[in-house]
Amino acid sequence: MKNAHQNTDWQKVSEIELIYKTKVKSADRPYISSSRDAYRILLDSWDPGKIEFFEQFKVLLLSQSNRVLGIYEVSSGGISGTVVDMRLLFAAALKAAAVGIIITHNHPSGKTSPSEADRNMTRKIRDAGKLLDIPLLDHLIVTPETYYSFADEGAL
Repeated sequence: MKNAHQNTDWQKVSEIELIYKTKVKSADRPYISSSRDAYRILLDSWDPGKIEFFEQFKVLLLSQSNRVLGIYEVSSGGISGTVVDMRLLFAAALKAAAVGIIITHNHPSGKTSPSEADRNMTRKIRDAGKLLDIPLLDHLIVTPETYYSFADEGAL
């Protein structure tokens, strides 16, 4: 009896299926050739009522040809910070079969200078991306008027 029960235990395990469905043709996806392109697309995705109110952290998922696969909001926080769960960030990148990512967050203060916490998070995500072969292409700190690009400033 015990052997019969043990042989059916595998049927109680959840099945995992990975699929990716898109309704947008590759040619219709926005193309990113610069931090300016990324900033425009990201700014359009921000709720104007939130960008100067509290911090949000998002990831722009890119295809092999630098076309936007999607934007995923990783977290929302308070006035001066938000917590980023890297597992969720990379789960989204893996699910979308992204081959590159651009991370971004807003500074409600309107100042684009990166904090030490911003620099540490950038390094952590960059290193994890290297391990997963999903390179971090840039980190943008955005406000309604301007942005700071880690890549453009040589801080990546």
